[in-house]
Amino acid sequence: KGKCINTVVPSGAQKEAIQAVDSTSDFIVAASNRATVYVWDPTASSEEWDPVTKFRAHAPGTYLLHAKVSPDGRHLVTTSSDHTARLWNTKSWELSQTLNQHKKWVWDAAFCADSSYLVTASSDNTARLWNLRSGEVVVNYTGTPSAVTCVALNDSSV
Repeated sequence: KGKCINTVVPSGAQKEAIQAVDSTSDFIVAASNRATVYVWDPTASSEEWDPVTKFRAHAPGTYLLHAKVSPDGRHLVTTSSDHTARLWNTKSWELSQTLNQHKKWVWDAAFCADSSYLVTASSDNTARLWNLRSGEVVVNYTGTPSAVTCVALNDSSV
């Protein structure tokens, strides 16, 4: 059975709803609905974990809807009500790319196995496959009668 070994709470934070949590062996990420991303070092030996960094991933007044670390651990993607998906470099936590061709909220995103492509899902009734090297849309999936709110990508060979 699993056992809780530590409780992680953003210090000094107002009460915020956490929309997404993801991790690697190097960091733990929690993203709030108010578009704040908190990052902790899971190897830190402290009774109280303070975030090693926190940043606003999207503009004030917008909602962060999803956050996911790429399989290679080099990027974090955040999606938002501001119609964008944003890629963050996990070494510097600086913005590396904004994917902004959706016309409504971007609800979800999924990386391919080698982290070179990303699929996004939007209220504009589309899903888009992005080449992350170029930042261009490779395929625009259309034809759904309603919002696309989640996506999954299985490109690994079994």
